[in-house]
Amino acid sequence: MTKRWSDRIRGNVWKIGIAIMGIAVGLTVGRAQAQQRPPNIIYLLLDDAGYGDLSCYGQRRFETPNIDRVAAEGMRFTQHYAGSTVCAPTRCCLMTGLHTGHAYVRGNREVQPEGQAPMPAEIVTIPRLLKRAGYATGAFGKWGLGAPGSTSDPARHFDEFFGYNCQRQAHRYYPTHLWHNFEKVPMDGKTHSAEPIMQAALRFVRQHRDHPFFLYLPVTIPHAAMQAPPEYAEPFRKKFAQFEDRIGQYAGTRTPNPIAQFAGMMTQVDDQVGELLQLLEELGLTEDTLLMISSDNGPHREGGHDPDFFDSNGPLRGYKRDLYEGGIRAPLIAKWPGHIAAGVETDFVCAHWDMLPTFCELAGIESPSGLDGVSIVPTLTGTGQQPTHAYLYWEFYEQGGKRAARIGNWKAVQLNLRKSMDGPIELYDLQQDEGETVNLADRHPEVVELAKKVFSEAHTPSPLWSFQPQSR
Repeated sequence: MTKRWSDRIRGNVWKIGIAIMGIAVGLTVGRAQAQQRPPNIIYLLLDDAGYGDLSCYGQRRFETPNIDRVAAEGMRFTQHYAGSTVCAPTRCCLMTGLHTGHAYVRGNREVQPEGQAPMPAEIVTIPRLLKRAGYATGAFGKWGLGAPGSTSDPARHFDEFFGYNCQRQAHRYYPTHLWHNFEKVPMDGKTHSAEPIMQAALRFVRQHRDHPFFLYLPVTIPHAAMQAPPEYAEPFRKKFAQFEDRIGQYAGTRTPNPIAQFAGMMTQVDDQVGELLQLLEELGLTEDTLLMISSDNGPHREGGHDPDFFDSNGPLRGYKRDLYEGGIRAPLIAKWPGHIAAGVETDFVCAHWDMLPTFCELAGIESPSGLDGVSIVPTLTGTGQQPTHAYLYWEFYEQGGKRAARIGNWKAVQLNLRKSMDGPIELYDLQQDEGETVNLADRHPEVVELAKKVFSEAHTPSPLWSFQPQSR
């Protein structure tokens, strides 16, 4: 892209006369920069929001009008997948373009007193690549991929970070501290964290309005403790008064009516999306910005949250920590006026690990080799030939160990791997049975054999992650 820009400028300068060269070059450079500037990229990652937790995906207990607006003005994916079924590995897959058979982080690994085990110092991530392309990079929310001061502290990847370093501490919304880059920022324990985090993100947009930026928003809503600010919870405490005697408890919290709190939290984050949309309009950045909204895994059942009451997984089976569709299929909405058609729905099968090559293509730089992801720019823009996946793959080390693969419309799931790596494989036809209710393994042994090959091919051994029974 830079070479084409340079060639255009040299060609224009050659054609104009010396006497008016100063004016003409200035005008030509301005036009070329406007045409060649890559888009700003904003990626908002909800935390534990299920496939059915947005009203544009079927939610009926509350509304998400601003997120719905993004969908109405852009593209809604119906077969998009999270990197994993819990927080840290999903974020690693997103940041590095690798699925959990190859990724460095394949599960949650805490360190004390704060944070999660780090990624290697030299690991290649989206912000590091985009910085090479001239992007300003900022992350605001929850990191979970390296403790404060570690080899993969978020400030070693992004130009600016503000929020929770530690996903364990992000279980609560009234923290005693947050982090701004390498600085520990005291909090009063009475301020709901979603507001200062979003305000810091909006400041980042204002500061970098004149140059391409990548804004990563891994918000904490609606994770763990059900804690909405009172002004958001109160209307739903009236609406869902039948749950007023229920107390949600998680990570040392006690929250009245967690049903109302959850709806309030989702309303809060939707309002924040509205603030973001308004700011982009005020700054004249709407048409220059790709905005994407997704979630890190399926709905949780913590802190008194009731995903069945909200139908949080929609038509899908399973929850967070499952490798059935309800645990890993995630919403994805993308808006980029003038490039993504409005009101489009796609069933293209893709996953979080596709974001890195997608963003690299948009930035005009080459993706690293050896990725599991493919660029979905052709699907987003309706131009070019869209690469497809031979399969998608997940592995997970909790609850006895499990793995899964999507191969075309087939979904293979294998459980209890710590007991036996040769145990039965379940097989579902997602085209006919989206809810994974009928196991067809006995009827299609040839597909089961194919799944075994995929399981073997997709997995690279790691000294940190093993399905073998742990010695005592």
